[in-house]
Amino acid sequence: MLNEIIEDNHGDDLYDASLYVPTGKAKTVDGFENVTEAEIERFKADGFLAIEGAFSPAQMADAIAAVEDIINGKNETFRDKSVLFERGVKEQVLAAPDEERKTFVRKLQQWIGFDERLDHFHVNPDLLDVLGRIMGEPAKLYSNQAMQKPARIGREKPWHQDHAYFNLPMDTEIVSVWIALQEANHENGSMCVIPGSHLAGPVIHFQVRDWQICDLDIAKDRVVEVALQPGGILFWHGRLHHGSPANRSDKSRRSLQIHYIPESVDPDIVTQEERLAVYGSEGKDVSC
Repeated sequence: MLNEIIEDNHGDDLYDASLYVPTGKAKTVDGFENVTEAEIERFKADGFLAIEGAFSPAQMADAIAAVEDIINGKNETFRDKSVLFERGVKEQVLAAPDEERKTFVRKLQQWIGFDERLDHFHVNPDLLDVLGRIMGEPAKLYSNQAMQKPARIGREKPWHQDHAYFNLPMDTEIVSVWIALQEANHENGSMCVIPGSHLAGPVIHFQVRDWQICDLDIAKDRVVEVALQPGGILFWHGRLHHGSPANRSDKSRRSLQIHYIPESVDPDIVTQEERLAVYGSEGKDVSC
């Protein structure tokens, strides 16, 4: 049993569902071996790249088992506080048997380094090769989470840019990697992106349902849905506008999320105040 139940209290259940009505579906590449230079150039133009069949069903099954072991407290080296549950479920979690606790989890923070069934993903040579081709230099690990959008209670993640969360130099080419452990589709809250939005630069974020881009600033006529099968990967640029709707289906949507930066970037030279001077609304003549 976990020592403490930590709920993720950010966000609100009420939002405009039209924010996630796709105008199309993302094209995918079949396997790492088919990521040509044309796909790398497409990433630079669109801000994202989706690959199906990057990892095997056996690897996905092992990863899910490892995540469940962490959730159920079976991995003694993992910090319990890094398991975040959905809002308002504390009593249910306390009363749930181990096999049901996984149905309430929203996020695992910093899972790398605790289970060999998970650790191979972030150093996969094919994945690192794609990152290096995108960045023009070797990539290094910056941050990682396991995102769980539970069946029926998984909340929306409002539209945002990843760089708005990270204290990194403003010109850093952050590339985020999202590995689908389970099928991600329109019903259970697949990722949505706005192609080319990264090229417009930083956007002011507001604390509304979460730390997010204002709903009024979302280009709803350009929303593309990224549906993936288990083992599929989505790469996206740190300034790409992206988000995902709530999961009200009976199927959960689990994933591993890893953020990389170029090897040459010093991650310790930017303060929160410097980041908020760009991405925050305070001190600016703006409102949402």
